[in-house]
Amino acid sequence: MMKELEYPFDSDYILKTKKKLRRELLAQDRQWLCKKIAVLGGSTTSDVIKILDLFLLNQGIKVEFYESEYAMFWEDAVFGNEELQKFQPDLIYIHTTNRNIKKYPNIKSSRDEVNTFLEENYQYYAKAWEQLERKYHCPIIQNNFEFPFYRLLGNREAYDYRGKVNFIQRMNEKFYEYADTHDNFYIQDILYLSSCYGLDKWADEFYWHMYKYAMAVPAIPQLAYNLSNMIKSIWGKNKKALVLDLDNTLWGGIVGDDGVDKLEIGQETSNGQVFQSFQKYIKECSSIGIMLNIDSKNEYENAIAGLNHPEGILRPDDFVVIKANWKPKSKNIMDIASELNILPDSLVFVDDNPVEREIVNQLNQNISIPEMSTPEQYIRIIDHAGYFEVTNLSEDDLHRNEMYKSNMERVQLQHSFTDYHDYLLSLQMKAQIRPFQSIYYARIAQLTNKSNQFNLTTRRYTQNEIEEVAKDGEHIAIYGKMEDRFGDNGVVSVVIGAIKGDICHIELWIMSCRVLKRDMEYAMMDNLIYECTQRGVHEVKGYYYPTAKNIMVRDFYQDMGFEKIREDESGNTEWLYQIPQKYENKNDVIEVNKNE
Repeated sequence: MMKELEYPFDSDYILKTKKKLRRELLAQDRQWLCKKIAVLGGSTTSDVIKILDLFLLNQGIKVEFYESEYAMFWEDAVFGNEELQKFQPDLIYIHTTNRNIKKYPNIKSSRDEVNTFLEENYQYYAKAWEQLERKYHCPIIQNNFEFPFYRLLGNREAYDYRGKVNFIQRMNEKFYEYADTHDNFYIQDILYLSSCYGLDKWADEFYWHMYKYAMAVPAIPQLAYNLSNMIKSIWGKNKKALVLDLDNTLWGGIVGDDGVDKLEIGQETSNGQVFQSFQKYIKECSSIGIMLNIDSKNEYENAIAGLNHPEGILRPDDFVVIKANWKPKSKNIMDIASELNILPDSLVFVDDNPVEREIVNQLNQNISIPEMSTPEQYIRIIDHAGYFEVTNLSEDDLHRNEMYKSNMERVQLQHSFTDYHDYLLSLQMKAQIRPFQSIYYARIAQLTNKSNQFNLTTRRYTQNEIEEVAKDGEHIAIYGKMEDRFGDNGVVSVVIGAIKGDICHIELWIMSCRVLKRDMEYAMMDNLIYECTQRGVHEVKGYYYPTAKNIMVRDFYQDMGFEKIREDESGNTEWLYQIPQKYENKNDVIEVNKNE
């Protein structure tokens, strides 16, 4: 990761050195996720694309762009063109602003006329979205509208039905309703961005009349960074967990020196209020599935006492892993990643001490480490950085902390057994393994974009693609949902196989890291073979494409009884399994589909 492109960044520096930064990013030895993005603009978009490209490269996403002609977004969407059709984007970004609203009401407009204008403007956009969804079946990101930079009616603009501010608010609401009822359609909130940046600066007329940029050029990095966070979230590159320091991070003072009574947190002082607000924000983060962890140089007892401060918002039970000891924080962080069974690059390390941040950065360069300033800025820095940008929120997300804490209990139970098979039986696992169901489409798509370690082909799917696979009749598409005595793990595994003649070609086999080594892969294999035999399939072909993250499944097909039939110089392998006349189930510890 390039620090110059991490929040908070210097927009002027990025604009001046964009070519240099791009060369340096492309020179990095990385496992790139390669995608195609169509940018359909209602204004000039060239620098938006150049800066967006930088932020996406910094996220490990290498993009080929299509750019519409100036202000031709609607024509490209509705009528299409040969170049865009041939391009076949993986994602479409529609960059429009209030300058692209076709017709505003005026002071003499009646209420009925204003409502007509509103519906005509909305239908203009809705038609474009519907055409793009029908043609390309990929995620679409659309701006809402920022407020105008002047108010003819002053404050009355906000509530008078003829005011532009009121009209824009109503237009935005119609956009939100569309997004709420259409999966894979997302709103970029430039209304919020422009207010954070400062509307007078954002809407500087010079840039429109000189270059036809709908916002000030210095604001482009803010827009592009925010957009890059949405895109990396859609493609499964969000962070998963916070690793937090304690002293002067979650409270003011040093608990080991000052004692719990002297810590600054609560309503008694302004500084205490700041730390209490920060703890409240962190608690809210956990409610959307961000896993909370502690890495503190402290005695464990002192750390727990601090977390039990009567004015504190966070409690020990809010954290999945607590490392309070005198080991190097870089070592604790790696241990936390291991115990959570996630990769270190899924972590965000938050510490007020710049020395500790630099040590962790030098030893664990894939971990995101925000530059913390004064406590008053802690929330803004983490929130605006967009590490955990929410584009989809599943039921599993809402219960992720509980799921991972249950996993820790399973690990503790495992230590009490000498026979691993007996341990698995003691978990009393039950699974539902079925063909894709619409209720799980969003979670299945999310899982395909998040799973990196147990992902044999590294393919990613949008929700639209998942729906097509489920309905086309040419694929075996099954999901696996598992629960045990400690709780429900949700949808944890997905297999997609394309049927060609009497051969099933496995296009995707993934599993969540939280159920690794629980024999769920055997249960999925048994069900896959059952589905194959139901369709007259006699052979299954599997494919493994190695990445830096999926080495753990290199020998997966061999373990499943497949025979390797091909391997190239890059380590890509092809495997064959001939289904025997009498197939014996491999799973004997999970009850499958027993309670339906």
